Amino acid sequence: MSDIGHLLDDWKISELQHKYGPNVHIMNNPYYGTLLAKICSAQTRQPTFNRLIRKLYEGLCQAVINNEFPKSIRRIRTRMAATTERAVVQGAFVDPNTQIVSVDLARAGILPSMVCFDMLNELMNPENVRQDHIIMQRQTDSAGQVTGAEMSGSKVGGPVKGRIVLLPDPMGATGSSMCNAIRYYSERLDGEPAQIIAMHLIITPEYIRQLTTTFPNTKIYAIRLDRGLSPDDVLQMTPGENWEAEKGLNAVQYIVPGGGGFGELMNNALV
Repeated sequence: MSDIGHLLDDWKISELQHKYGPNVHIMNNPYYGTLLAKICSAQTRQPTFNRLIRKLYEGLCQAVINNEFPKSIRRIRTRMAATTERAVVQGAFVDPNTQIVSVDLARAGILPSMVCFDMLNELMNPENVRQDHIIMQRQTDSAGQVTGAEMSGSKVGGPVKGRIVLLPDPMGATGSSMCNAIRYYSERLDGEPAQIIAMHLIITPEYIRQLTTTFPNTKIYAIRLDRGLSPDDVLQMTPGENWEAEKGLNAVQYIVPGGGGFGELMNNALV
């Protein structure tokens, strides 16, 4: 006889209320919110910075796994089976045969993708977990405005048909780089992914608009929404209620409040 208390089939993450649509998930988690605020402080540098990046992406990856990954009913015998036939846990566990790709968007996505890759290898059948690498960077004009994103190289380990594609990248600012990456995985590789999930520490209203307009089926997960340059009255509204007036990017399209250049800090390349 199975125990109904082990079914684990009604779990939902705690999310910020907003009006950006059902595919946008902004975590409402005081622990991770506090760590993210700490990592954005000017006093936080290496090695603390990368240690906190790991903790934050472990939490974000857990949220994505719990909320999005398929589950399967399994019976798992425990060590107590030597004493009783009832030493069996049966429940809706994460399906270990789910096929996944975690994509490193160099340079800020190297560590986040590696964290997700390692976690998934522990949880899933490692034969179904892959990490790809894409080299991509912002393109800007003489005024510092982002005009797009350039992909200058890649190392892709195979087809993507039927796989969940994870795109961990700390800062969702303009959406240019992410749109290029999603376009590459949805149009230029063999087969159609089962799902594409963008995973960020911070996102802006501008980023959300770009992604939800260009790739409406993509899921977006983030720990924090930054819209600090919005008018004061808009900041008192539910996020997305007056989306047109919301602003999170400064004149050179860096995030405010934001945290500065995470890619530079992560690699100790402060140029």
